[in-house]
Amino acid sequence: VQLVESGGDLVQAGGSLRLSCVATGRTSSIYTMAWFRRIQGKEREFVAGIDWSGAATTYQASVKGRFTISRDNSKKAIYLQMDRLESEDTAVYICAARAWENSVGTLASDYHFWGQGTQVAVGL
Repeated sequence: VQLVESGGDLVQAGGSLRLSCVATGRTSSIYTMAWFRRIQGKEREFVAGIDWSGAATTYQASVKGRFTISRDNSKKAIYLQMDRLESEDTAVYICAARAWENSVGTLASDYHFWGQGTQVAVGL
């Protein structure tokens, strides 16, 4: 399974971005998908996750109400709509997929496949 992210950019604080992640390869094993981020100098952290049906979503507290995760299984894709961006959201955003498990885990160890990431920079 390969995951490819896109949509990262430089944006002013208060602005919006929409990230995309497309899965290719043996995607039949993928159930839950998620977004993590790596802020410079910090450990990778969970941002948002979504189960296969899209009915169950989980968010990190700092992004709840500002970010929305969604998926389109016909396109084998997930998305992260990010609104009211803050400078603290500056990070590399990384797509992750979990095989054969439909619960939304929040630990990096819950996920089996990872993308390379897309850079989001939020200016003051």
